Amino acid sequence: MAASDPQIITILGAGIIGLTSSLVLAHAYPDSQIIIVAKHFPGDRSIEYTSPWAGANWSSMANDNGPLEKYDEVTFKRFGQIVDGESVHGIKVIRSGEGNEAGLGRQQMWAVLDAPIEQTNLLTPQTGKIWYDELVGGLRKLGQEELPEGAVFGLEFPSTEFGKGADANRLQSQALSKGIKLERREVKSVKEVLALHPNTRLILNATGLGALKLEDVKDTNMYPTRGQTVLVAEPKTPMKRMYEYERTYYRSPKRIDPTTTYVFPRTLGGGVILGGSRQDNDWSNEWDSELEAQILERSCQLAPELGKPEDLHIIGRNIGLRPSRKGGPRIEVEKEKKWSVPVVHAYGHSGAGYQASWGTAERVLELVQKALSSKSKL
Repeated sequence: MAASDPQIITILGAGIIGLTSSLVLAHAYPDSQIIIVAKHFPGDRSIEYTSPWAGANWSSMANDNGPLEKYDEVTFKRFGQIVDGESVHGIKVIRSGEGNEAGLGRQQMWAVLDAPIEQTNLLTPQTGKIWYDELVGGLRKLGQEELPEGAVFGLEFPSTEFGKGADANRLQSQALSKGIKLERREVKSVKEVLALHPNTRLILNATGLGALKLEDVKDTNMYPTRGQTVLVAEPKTPMKRMYEYERTYYRSPKRIDPTTTYVFPRTLGGGVILGGSRQDNDWSNEWDSELEAQILERSCQLAPELGKPEDLHIIGRNIGLRPSRKGGPRIEVEKEKKWSVPVVHAYGHSGAGYQASWGTAERVLELVQKALSSKSKL
């Protein structure tokens, strides 16, 4: 296999998609040099860098009866393997007590909706069903007595959650252990990367919102969706448990809505994330105190264990820009004469980056294999 391996695969972007894809590619091409070129890496706290601010749980928003559902399905299964200590693309995660070094744990999602299910966009139009019912082991319909005031219906189902933040840090550590090279650099174009690394055989563009600014990409379908969350200390009263899993709370008028409320307890002592908001085409990095007050009030109403808003111990205030894209994420190979190598694009996941990460990475691998195979025959 080594003889057919490319010399260098260069990845633009060190967010969740770029990092996860680097691990999958490193496993498939063990004799190749994989380089991640990015302005920001895990540990950086910049509004330009989305992954650290993510809610980082699995709760599928897909309903396309197609690739988006498939990406989420694959990711749910890979998360389950990681939690159970199985090897995923050559990565073996060490278990320790109830947790693991990936900071990933199982939780029970408790979702309530404020409209009839037919009006929430939860159902896949082609099937009339919630596509992941069987995948998660069954959805339990909440009884009327379990619903908060004003809610129309609710569901409970298994989910997964990263502890102590979105934990791209751990993916980066795994990348380094695989010999993947990290190069901190701001680039203005794909051509600039080729000039820096002329032996590159293929480029993966996982720049998120950066795809809007790359001079030879300039995807004008990209736009920011601003999100604001609050990290608070764990409440004195433990969050409710269903079976052996901690409960994650979610309330919304429909599948995706600007007024969605969520309460995500972090696994492994990571506090509790409260959200949320969706503000399309808003690039602001200024904290909105009025929005914070609304989030705290809504969260305490949804999860009484939190207590009163004034009693919450705020640890962090987070603003992130989701990399949204008209028409959905772009995951495809582009072969243009302006580049001497194939470019695989994987960006525009909006708020679904974590829950689609492994599925996207495996699709990226398929595209890379096809592109390099075609190139070698020329």
